Amino acid sequence: MNRTDPVIVAITGASGSLYGIRLLKALLAKPLTVHLIVSDAGKAVMAHEIGPYDKDIIPLLKANGVALHPQAQLHHHSPGDLFAPPASGSFLHGGMVIAPCSMKTLAAITAGLADDLIHRSADVCLKERRPLILLPRETPLSLVHLENMVRAARAGATILPPAPGFYFRPETIQDLVDSIVARVLDHLGQEHTLTKRWGDNHVV
Repeated sequence: MNRTDPVIVAITGASGSLYGIRLLKALLAKPLTVHLIVSDAGKAVMAHEIGPYDKDIIPLLKANGVALHPQAQLHHHSPGDLFAPPASGSFLHGGMVIAPCSMKTLAAITAGLADDLIHRSADVCLKERRPLILLPRETPLSLVHLENMVRAARAGATILPPAPGFYFRPETIQDLVDSIVARVLDHLGQEHTLTKRWGDNHVV
């Protein structure tokens, strides 16, 4: 995995679309190529939590502080486009993040249902042994949810619940979101300054 490799970001129909938007902001501030896929349910939740968009997501991203690096590229794919690059194992990339990951999406991944671009892209990550980071958002968790997480983890996915810590004394919702996105970036091998690390003077 190279820090300059493309990254796939998916936003699905669970609460917490802010995690996906904040991740896009962090990635697109770098000279990276990002492939974005938003499910229909993800788009509906995003409209409720952040704001609606039609076909072009760029105005919504800019309204939420996302600024593209001069060398950054954003490719926005329809979830029904199974001919997009992330659907192929020959497409090389640095990892895929589903933020947030709905329980429906989690179930589809663990069952191998590659019936849309998000599910297919995740399936490709597992079979090609590429990083797949899932931010499952649901509470409480049923046994079905927990078993699906175990199955995904056994298949090679990283389960990264958006459950922020409080030891760094967050003051805003943005601080809480940043603490989770920071961990995602760590697992992608991307440098960042979103949060201090344990052992830093202001933390301990």
